[in-house]
Amino acid sequence: MTTTYCGLDCCGACAVKGQCGGCIQTGGRPFGGTCAAAESVKRGGPGALAALKEKLLGVCNSLDIPGLTVSELVPLIGFYVNLEYPLANGQHVKLLADENVYLGAQIQIPERGRFYGVIAGERFLLVSEYGPQGAGPEIVLYKRL
Repeated sequence: MTTTYCGLDCCGACAVKGQCGGCIQTGGRPFGGTCAAAESVKRGGPGALAALKEKLLGVCNSLDIPGLTVSELVPLIGFYVNLEYPLANGQHVKLLADENVYLGAQIQIPERGRFYGVIAGERFLLVSEYGPQGAGPEIVLYKRL
């Protein structure tokens, strides 16, 4: 029995599955916000999600950011990846919605003890750099697609 629109087993590895309400049961809005994977499949079928991932991977891997190679994008809950970024004017800003589910990846930056975080929706791509547990986040790139 399918429990998600996209066919992924989100519940199997989820530490907060009791909070989501279920993919099918919520119409693809498990935490109250949108899910990039579910919306893609609802709009265009399973092939649409595969095409979206392929497109996003192509964009990621063409950015020419040293050490950034992305091979897979997985669903990530906004409240886990919504880091607060410092701006040049001293303010701090969050760019994502905690209740949304995005497609993303974390890539370790060789020899630096830091990571690239890649977060995408159907219309944007965010690449950031941060330390362990999201410490010292910096925006590397925010791009509309």
